[in-house]
Amino acid sequence: MQSPDTPDTTSTDTASAVPAALRGSGRAGVSTGRAHRGAGEAHGPGSQRTGAIEVRRSPRRRRTVTAYREDDRTVVLIPASFSAAEERRWVAQMVAKLETREDRRRRTLGGDDELAARARALSEAHLGGVLPSSVRWVDNQNRRWGSCTPADRTIRLSSRLRGMPEYVVDYVLVHELAHLLEPAHDDAFWALVGRYPRAERALGFLEGVESRVGAAPVGDQGGTD
Repeated sequence: MQSPDTPDTTSTDTASAVPAALRGSGRAGVSTGRAHRGAGEAHGPGSQRTGAIEVRRSPRRRRTVTAYREDDRTVVLIPASFSAAEERRWVAQMVAKLETREDRRRRTLGGDDELAARARALSEAHLGGVLPSSVRWVDNQNRRWGSCTPADRTIRLSSRLRGMPEYVVDYVLVHELAHLLEPAHDDAFWALVGRYPRAERALGFLEGVESRVGAAPVGDQGGTD
């Protein structure tokens, strides 16, 4: 299950990943406790929150296990019928898979030089080749995804984007590049942003993330400036 509201999600069908002889060996009849975030997901006996990992058991799940990041922790969704041993094994496996995917994405996005090259390619493809004076990652933008200063033509992207799909990073870059041509968020500006084919999908992704973490609504700025 891939939720559009989560920056990075990985799911596995346990029936296809476990030998046939072991399928259905989990203990059934595990009662669930009070629901904690997410429709149909609940804590029950054997559920645990250890450090930055939170396990949520669901009676609605039969075979799939899902892991994703939420705020400052990793959430792992498992069937309520899992035994304690199955829970430990699947949590370790899913967290490792999620970390591997995120590491691969970070290597792909690279540092400031790679980000600048990405901005150049996007500008040439969608905005007529307009170029900023610099593009860089920053760690101090916690209330916006990106920012642009047209006066000195600098663009900054929040390092929080590193864990998100590449098309979302590209959207924020196009958004900030468009400010070099149209500083205001007027119709002309949004027409430029709309040249990026996945703009609407990326904006919806960011709105979902902001909704989950309780950030300010996207509004007409799309979480960027």
